[in-house]
Amino acid sequence: MTALNLVVIYTERLEECRAFYAGLGLDLVAERHGSGPAHYAAVLADGAVVELYPCGDRAATGRLRLGLTVSGAPPEPRTLRDPDGRTVEVRGV
Repeated sequence: MTALNLVVIYTERLEECRAFYAGLGLDLVAERHGSGPAHYAAVLADGAVVELYPCGDRAATGRLRLGLTVSGAPPEPRTLRDPDGRTVEVRGV
């Protein structure tokens, strides 16, 4: 069996992305590990983790398409764009 357990998104717009993904229902918690950068992490219902990190000296995560199932959203999928222009498909349960 294979399961996705981690998605890390590097962004130049950390706070804007935090607000966007929090608005979709991700419970993003501020974290910092040792001397690493401050970032945000959310644990999804299946245990997978989504993290938002500042780019720092890394390139921003480029083209990416995410699909999220969100409580209370309509069942028909809708396509949104995060602050960096990544495609996020949202559908309800």
